[in-house]
Amino acid sequence: MPFNGKMKVVFLWHMHQPDYRNIMTGEYYFPWTYLHALKDYVDMVAHLEAQPKARAVFNFAPILLEQLDDYAQQIANYISKKEIIKDSVLASLVEEKLPSAGSVEFISLAKKYLRANRQRMIERFPIYQELADIADGLSETSSIAKYLNEQFLIDLGFWYHLSWMSETLRRSDYRVQAWQNKGRGFSWEDRLELVKLIGEEIGSIAPRYKALYETGQIELCMSPYAHPIVPLLLDINSARQAWPEVTLPIATNYAGGEARSKWHLAQGIKTFEQHFGHKPRGIWPSEGSVSDDSLKLFHEAGFEWAATGDSVLHNSLRHADNKAIADDLAERKACLHRPYNFADHKINCFFRDDGLSDLIGFKYATWHSDDAVGDFIHHLENIANACDNQKNSVISVIMDGENAWEYFPENAYYFLEQLYRRIGEHPQLELTTYSDLLDNQNPEPLVMPHVVAGSWVYGNFSTWIGDKDKNRGWDMLCEAKLATDHALATTKFSKNDVAQIEKQLALCEGSDWFWWFGGYNPAQSVSDFEYLYRQHLKNLYHLIKVPEPDYLNLVLSVGGGNPATGGVMRQGHEQ
Repeated sequence: MPFNGKMKVVFLWHMHQPDYRNIMTGEYYFPWTYLHALKDYVDMVAHLEAQPKARAVFNFAPILLEQLDDYAQQIANYISKKEIIKDSVLASLVEEKLPSAGSVEFISLAKKYLRANRQRMIERFPIYQELADIADGLSETSSIAKYLNEQFLIDLGFWYHLSWMSETLRRSDYRVQAWQNKGRGFSWEDRLELVKLIGEEIGSIAPRYKALYETGQIELCMSPYAHPIVPLLLDINSARQAWPEVTLPIATNYAGGEARSKWHLAQGIKTFEQHFGHKPRGIWPSEGSVSDDSLKLFHEAGFEWAATGDSVLHNSLRHADNKAIADDLAERKACLHRPYNFADHKINCFFRDDGLSDLIGFKYATWHSDDAVGDFIHHLENIANACDNQKNSVISVIMDGENAWEYFPENAYYFLEQLYRRIGEHPQLELTTYSDLLDNQNPEPLVMPHVVAGSWVYGNFSTWIGDKDKNRGWDMLCEAKLATDHALATTKFSKNDVAQIEKQLALCEGSDWFWWFGGYNPAQSVSDFEYLYRQHLKNLYHLIKVPEPDYLNLVLSVGGGNPATGGVMRQGHEQ
């Protein structure tokens, strides 16, 4: 298909949750995977199903796909065999006996039912707000909880799950509408039917995305298996490229980092193929983290394209190795929205327009959808008009596909509907995917000698390393890796044992723990994630049959900050 003169626009939505399970027991520590599945992964595919002309790229972390499978299977096993659901929040919907009123367990469960956006998810529903206001006042020292009963907890938990329901389902499913109209006094049959509905929705996610891929409407891509920061696994010192003054961990090297990075890529591809039936052509590296060495690995693994943030591009253009190219681009006032190759690695690199992406993530939630979409399209038009060579150009809007929407009215239903429709109807703009762009438009990548290692957040790795708590986390990981290597070399393990050790190590290598360490993050989130990180490390030591270090029983990071959006999202550029 020849170039049709329209400016190409790609939306890449990244779907990711770390593994919240204890893989020794199968128990989930936190419910965020199934809740975001129910609210966000369902809505995001439903918007594309409703608008066949819309196009987008969806990225799935493989460890998320495995958890979705696990939840769907656990719910199916509960329905058919009455097997226990190993997520305490989800299981509470069908517990035959809930904690007694006034007990510590009663209050704890009630508090868990409040972990939702207050304005958009609780206050939207008057009955839920009324119940939540009561639950807010509960504490171990108050006596009011003793005057409550089991039905209070049932109704509060039921509304909690209704508030996490996808907006498209809320508008189309008679069961959800009937429950909302009922409002109180939910029965055992209601609770059982809600769990069945949750299982249906979670089980439908991968097949629905796969179906859209098979029609050519979307592209599916992946991140490394358990979401590690690959450039730091390869070389911790690569953090200095974009941040020369960074204070690094005591450990200056992650032993066997290249082999581990290749493991995450191979295991990720295997998981992706099992779910979607084909190999991915593209990769959103964990947190858009890239370096010359990581791009080489991605290319060797068979990926044709990778994406990251535009701060990485700007850092690279300022590097001496790329001066001649940068000077030429500046002199010609050339459009930077295009594919690039680095260090002779034949993998196309696309760069997130941080300004555009952050408008969605941090600004438009408080705007009327008409105004927000109109403003966004105006920015797209300005970029298109300024581009000197639209055949080689593409505007990349990249952000996570889950965390922003709870800040919008009705889970961004009107915003997303209009966004896809109005760009799809625009005479100057066209939605596409990266692979279709490469296949049909055949853009010429700009080749530069060197990419400065960094991530989509600020163009460096400061979100994952450099803070004293983050560095301590890295030192703990490096020590655990050395202990694992020694155990595998000196102790006889079965093939299954080795596979479980490798998977547990992969979970420890994930990026999420380091994201949350640090005093600028909220105390509750830091507490949750640092606890889970220590549990993953404890499990690793158990599996390799080595006594766990005493420090794994000590709190690693405390937090106490109040960042925008609760810290679940960052802006691409430093403020």
